[in-house]
This record gives sequence, C-alpha cells and structure tokens, in this order.
Amino acid sequence: MTAALEGVTVLELTRVAPGAYATMILGDMGAQVIKIETPPQAGQPTGSGVSGGKEEVRRAVTNFTNRNKRSIAINLKESQGQAVLQKLASTADVLVEGFRPGVMERLGGGYEALKKLNPRIIYCSMSGYGRDGPYRDLPGHDINYISIGGALGLIGEPGRLPAIPLNIVADYAAASYHAVMGILLALLARDRTGKGQFVDVSYLDGVVSLTAATPPAWGYFREGVVPKRGEMALSGVYPYYGVYECQGGGLISLGNMEPWLWENFCKALGREDLTQYHFVPQHFAQKPAPKYRKVVQELKKLFLTRTRDQWFEFLSKHDVCVGKVYDLDEVFRDPQVRHREMVLEMEDPRVGKFPQVGISIKLSETPGKVRSLGPYLGENTDQVLRGLGYQPREIE
Repeated sequence: MTAALEGVTVLELTRVAPGAYATMILGDMGAQVIKIETPPQAGQPTGSGVSGGKEEVRRAVTNFTNRNKRSIAINLKESQGQAVLQKLASTADVLVEGFRPGVMERLGGGYEALKKLNPRIIYCSMSGYGRDGPYRDLPGHDINYISIGGALGLIGEPGRLPAIPLNIVADYAAASYHAVMGILLALLARDRTGKGQFVDVSYLDGVVSLTAATPPAWGYFREGVVPKRGEMALSGVYPYYGVYECQGGGLISLGNMEPWLWENFCKALGREDLTQYHFVPQHFAQKPAPKYRKVVQELKKLFLTRTRDQWFEFLSKHDVCVGKVYDLDEVFRDPQVRHREMVLEMEDPRVGKFPQVGISIKLSETPGKVRSLGPYLGENTDQVLRGLGYQPREIE
C-alpha cells in the first residue's frame, strides 16, 4: 500500500521540538526526511557518525519525533557543509527550518539562494513572530506567543494569575500543524503550477488564529465585548462545563454545552429541577449569576459521593459528555486510546521493547507507518553523502 507522501523528500533544519514534530508527521505519511544536525564539535572530523554510544542510541530510538528520519551531522558554518546542504536542496521537495530570520541566509541556505538551484522547492520557515514586523528578531517561547496572542489571558480563574498550559497551544497546534498544512497546500499548488514557494509560519500568527476561533472571541468581533478570564462558559464557572472532584480525590470533567445533553445529565441524576440551568450564548461573555454558582456547589457535593471511575461508568451510559481526568500513565492504558492504536509497542535489538505514541491521522487507503526509529546524531551521514556522490576521503 503506497503512503500518501511517498517519493517526497524533506530536509529538516530545526533545533526545537515543534519543527521535529511537523516533519515527523510528514515522515509518518511516507516522506523521506533527512534531519541535518550540527556535530557536537563543529569543524572537527566526525568519521562514521558521531557517537552511537549505548545511552545515545537509547535516547534516539525512543524519541518518537525523530522516527522515520535519517540524521546527518554537518557543520553549516563551513563552506563544505553549505555545499552539502545546497546539493541536497537541489533535488529536495521540501525544506523545513526553525531558526530566527536571517540565520539560514548566513548559512548559505536562504530561500532565494536555494530557489535558484531548485525552483520547485517548498521552503517552510517556522519562527516565533514571522519573517517581518517589529517583533521579527525577538526570541520567544510558547508562553510568550500565547501571551501576545490572547490565549493565556483567557485561561484560569478570575482574580488570579493566568493558568499556564502545557506548551501545546503555540508550539504544536499553532506552529507544527500550521507548518504541515502550509507544506501540504504548497505541494498541491505545485502540482498545478510546477513551482515551489515560501511558507512563512509564525507561532504568534497561529495562536491569534486559534484564539479568534474560540466562542469568547466571537462576541468580541460581533459586539465588541471583551471576555474576562474565568467568567465565561468555557472557564469552568458554569455547572454544565467544568471539572469536579470525586470520592477518593479523582477528577471528572463535564462538557454538556448543548441543552439536551445537560437535560440528559440532570435526568440521570434524578434532578430534572436543574435542567433550567443550561447553556445560553450570553454565557460566553458574562459572569454566572448566583443561581448558577449555587448549582455548581450542589454538584461539587454530589460528585464526592462516588469515585471518578464509578461516575464515568454511570454517566457514560446516559448520553452525556463526561471524561475521566487522567494522569499521563493512565492515558496510555485507556481502552479507547489503545484500540485506536495510539500506543505502539516498539522493539529495537539495541534497547529492547518500549512504548511509543501512535499515528493520529488515520487514512484508509494510504495510511501512515513507523518505518524506522529515531537515528542517533549523524548516524546516516556517510550513507547520505555517498548517495550525493561524495568519496570517503571527501566525507572524512
């Protein structure tokens, strides 16, 4: 069965996980990904690979973001390393880089230079603030992008500092997935035009887009109402959408936004008197009235009468939106997660068996596959350079 991106060659020049995650998705779908890395002691001969020590191999093969890739270690600050990059780029389909604007140009691998060698190349730049604008050269991380993008200010309880989420929002949802979408769109366009193009992915742009897609932002665009942290329907202050502590300390989540789902929940509890406290659109922009807060307090007491798992088993039979709040180890034991093959049991003769996350995009005719585990730094340097026509002495 042919993979969706079989025959597509991707060059990866990234130093942080969001870029590696984006190219992993492409690799899972069949692309040949060559990860271009910097030797630990740049400028000194590396020989065959860099190290390949036992601990280095163990870390490499268990790092799922580097699966389905080959690793070469070359020093791009030297003209010889730049020549290797240019030779690879002359036949590659996609290049993904995650440096600050201007760095790749200094390394001889900017878009304009490589486009002259290969007009079909799709060049994806992943940077914090994009290739232009007053913040172009600022450093940043997830927390900075979600701050400026408006997401952080909406997360948490009123009157308290914002709750800092994991670096899922800017790093992965905003950057990794937008990069993959941009690359795939450019590949589609190239099928029609025969030309590659530059894909400018900004972590901040992605956060702004995601934040604007949330219901609290709709009211702002429509009516100019500025939503406040911890006072909206999706902040956990209304009874139908929140997290409750259960007997024994476990937590359960409710998400009964639709009035009929809230009605199902109330009927399951034998509390039809509570059905009137359902969601209405105005809740996206206003504080809950005291009567709603009273219902929340009632539910807090009620949920303490059973364990988390008992509540889940009971409520899941009544067509309501309910979920167990898991610790990470519980996630990968969950029967739905395992049924969907989001946990893969991998094995490598050098390190034995270990779990790895599965492929989240399920294609019926051209499914993704883990063809190889992550390489250690520079593991494929000799192999790739020989494929480019370099002789052993030149490689050394």
